[in-house]
Amino acid sequence: MNDSRDVTAVTRTPLGRRAFLGGVGAAALGATGLVGIGLFTGTALSPAAAATAVPEADKDPLNLLLRMLSYDSQNHGTGANTRPHAEMLKAVWENAGVPAEIIDTPQPDNVHLIARIPGTSSAAPLLMLGHSDVVPVEREKWSVDPFSGTVRNGEVYGRGALDMKGANSATISALLRHISEGSRFERDIIVLTDCDEEAGSYGSKWLAAHHWDKVDAGMVLTEGGWFLAQKDKTTPMLITATRQDKVYFNLDLTADGTATHSSKPNPDAAIVTLSRAVTELDGWLAPVHLTEVTREYFTALAKATDDAEFARAIKLMLSARNQNARERAASVVVSKSSYPWLHRALLRTTHAFVIEDSGYKENVIPSSAHVRLNCRGIPGGQKPREFLAQIREMTARRGIHVTLAAPEGKTEEEYLDELDKTWATPPADIDTPLFRALAGASREAYPGAVFAPALFEAGTSLAPWRERGIPGYGVYPYVLDNDQLITMHGNDERIYVEALRQGTTFMYRMFSRFLS
Repeated sequence: MNDSRDVTAVTRTPLGRRAFLGGVGAAALGATGLVGIGLFTGTALSPAAAATAVPEADKDPLNLLLRMLSYDSQNHGTGANTRPHAEMLKAVWENAGVPAEIIDTPQPDNVHLIARIPGTSSAAPLLMLGHSDVVPVEREKWSVDPFSGTVRNGEVYGRGALDMKGANSATISALLRHISEGSRFERDIIVLTDCDEEAGSYGSKWLAAHHWDKVDAGMVLTEGGWFLAQKDKTTPMLITATRQDKVYFNLDLTADGTATHSSKPNPDAAIVTLSRAVTELDGWLAPVHLTEVTREYFTALAKATDDAEFARAIKLMLSARNQNARERAASVVVSKSSYPWLHRALLRTTHAFVIEDSGYKENVIPSSAHVRLNCRGIPGGQKPREFLAQIREMTARRGIHVTLAAPEGKTEEEYLDELDKTWATPPADIDTPLFRALAGASREAYPGAVFAPALFEAGTSLAPWRERGIPGYGVYPYVLDNDQLITMHGNDERIYVEALRQGTTFMYRMFSRFLS
């Protein structure tokens, strides 16, 4: 299967709740996992190596995830303490006979972990990239301890359950099952559990600059593509693998006003001026831009959904002959989607208000107020420089000063040139063994769903490989409903336990395509 038409082909076999929760697969899984590759692939096994006695707990993705969640690896913006988490995983790998190495960075206890499963040929390695750090928590807003790994009503809660310790546990458990069965892979498989993905100076770029020989690969899989459900929240609908990330940049909006005693409110208070601009921007959406990648995604979504009105709205949007018609249809698509925030984000450059600061004393009206906008542009759609100009034009009449938050030492124009290059980076080629393996695993693990390549609305650590022309893709290998999706970086982050198990089956089948 080498072209996009094949990988988005629809199999319309109904797949209800029992199939999602496992069906035959779940019965075979039992408490801890798969029983044999032949059951899932229908192909003969290659000659096996000596089986390794891997602890059952390590092959169980839930057990492994609960251990991962117990480690507080919060990254408040300058890295995290990932050493205890890395030491636990290093022991897991070594118990399975897989060599693993902790890579120290200049920041104490902020470490990477690399495990390498030797293959039987000199084919370029497959690299699995997953981060160990997580965003901070607002403990008082959680209904459970975010680092306790709580299972409640069929869902596992914890910071990182979705992003992305859940994906890491599915990947590692699937590989350990293969190892326990004596499987041999036709190429090396590198599993990198990196630090500083959420923020910091020593993430994948630092690792690539200092230890490229350890992470050089022919293909990379990381976080990204969503596994979406029908409106019943359980039946798998659309399985995606992302081949491109949106372009990340920040804008700073500043308003100036008269500083004075708070007993005498004035009409040009900076906070009020900025608030009016924020209100205006909050009600505004950037133009819809459809690219080859997003058109293919929405085409697949229209085929996958059981909602006829939703499918019709998508088709109207894709066939619109002018921008006004496209905008109208897009608004209907978002309104009818079970994942409205996701689908709105895939249609345009987004801007989110993330940090606001002003004032220093309760009896002083401050002279300035500031808000940061985190923006994500669509590669091949609206350029970041065009979006910046649009924001400046909209806020100029209010006297708002808009600046691009460029890295230290770079001018605005230099950074815009850099963003232009990122914007113009083509999506990863889908004619690769890894993408074909993802498509094949999707057909087997989720036979009633549609598989498609997609755009990731967020960002990943793939830059060092993409800069070298190495194809990289992303999946979060578990079916999510919208209530779970919006807990990403939020409160009560969680995923379905059975979705994690089914996702581990998906990963197991994906790795089966790399057996020697």
